[in-house]
Amino acid sequence: MKEYKIKINGNNYNVTIDEVEDNMAKVEVNGTPYNVEFEKPISKPKTISVVNKPAAAPSAGPAPANKPAAAPAAAGGATVNSPLPGVVLEIKVKDGDKVTKGQVIMVLEAMKMENAIEAPCEGTITVKAQKGDSVLEGATLAVIA
Repeated sequence: MKEYKIKINGNNYNVTIDEVEDNMAKVEVNGTPYNVEFEKPISKPKTISVVNKPAAAPSAGPAPANKPAAAPAAAGGATVNSPLPGVVLEIKVKDGDKVTKGQVIMVLEAMKMENAIEAPCEGTITVKAQKGDSVLEGATLAVIA
């Protein structure tokens, strides 16, 4: 598994390459999984083209089958995913805080607008994003248990 920190158009991305087989690669970009298909088979995952291909996924957008859905984290809990790509401006809670349904847990800036991210249910929160992170649509921001 290889991990890279890359910057595209001023946005930071954490890219993890999990598995490369022939012309397919399983990668994670800011925590969101993607299956990447190359035009030609890749013999070694160390080539620079492996880094450039996952970075293209945010602009083209993942296929709907690859987009993670909000899934229950535990009974009565949920995973809070980013509704759109943006930058985390503010985190209003800390790990272990009790949150209520509808409570603003963080603020995400996208297209020069601030978007309040609310807790979808009650529970104890674990924050997965940090202030200043560039996140993609569907990236895990927090988990509520």
